[in-house]
Amino acid sequence: MNWDTVEGNWKQMKGKAREQWGELTDDDLDRAAGNREQLEGIIQERYGQTREEAQRSVDQWLERHS
Repeated sequence: MNWDTVEGNWKQMKGKAREQWGELTDDDLDRAAGNREQLEGIIQERYGQTREEAQRSVDQWLERHS
């Protein structure tokens, strides 16, 4: 699955993102609105990850839901 698919189906993907990153709030996910960079930034904030760690985390999540 590519990111365009995630972005286009963000309402459905929000639940899967919430399962992966339980510390993210509904407001966080609404703020991301399917934007990968936004999501990575929020993950960085909530989990204290580096940019690279957040990118890897999103990549792994994306692979699992392909």
